[in-house]
Amino acid sequence: MLELINIRGVLLLILLFLFSYACSSADDFGEERKKMVETQIAGRGIDSEKLLKVMREVPRHLFVPKALGSMAYSDRPLPIGEGQTISQPYVVAIMTYLLDLKGNEKTLEIGTGSGYQAAVLSKMCREVYTIEIEEKLAQSAAERLEKLGYKNVTAKYGDGYAGWEEHAPFDAIMITAAAETIPQPLIDQLKEGGKIILPLGAVTNFQTLTLGVKKNGKLELKEFDIVRFVPMTGKIQQ
Repeated sequence: MLELINIRGVLLLILLFLFSYACSSADDFGEERKKMVETQIAGRGIDSEKLLKVMREVPRHLFVPKALGSMAYSDRPLPIGEGQTISQPYVVAIMTYLLDLKGNEKTLEIGTGSGYQAAVLSKMCREVYTIEIEEKLAQSAAERLEKLGYKNVTAKYGDGYAGWEEHAPFDAIMITAAAETIPQPLIDQLKEGGKIILPLGAVTNFQTLTLGVKKNGKLELKEFDIVRFVPMTGKIQQ
């Protein structure tokens, strides 16, 4: 009887240890996310409580290579393979913030990358359609987003220059790569009154984060921060 009690005690200790490990592993980066939001995002003037909440929730470390997991919440972009990067947290936040999403929008993203920006957008609007021109990244991002439960995100491999006409018009469009001009198909697929955000300017240098609002079929542009993105590829560069 004593031996049985001891065995039960050992099993209980093992279960408690495993439960504690699982909980700590799931929240290993909780404090890092909180600090990231306080110092890098709210600390730079972004005051949308909904966006700040989303940035505290989305597990950025799961959208970077495992070897870089410990750097996921640092104030910098990180390489994700295929010559592409995941933008620094503040840039993800400010681009989302400037779209001023209310929650019922259909949003198009050009440049899925690892899927992190799409994951953030998915919590801010009704539907997200995202296109990635690098096939390996497109496939891995789609699998990652599905595995993590972002059910309102639809991803595909393709050239973002042409947009995604079958799902147009869009309330908002985000381009996460540098472009010297805004592709006309994207302007055409943007709703009247809709907004587009992108790094606009020389792709070999710095760009200006630019917000466009469609009025009477044309874009009214407003410039914000100086940024540096990898260039948009595909038809726009041909």
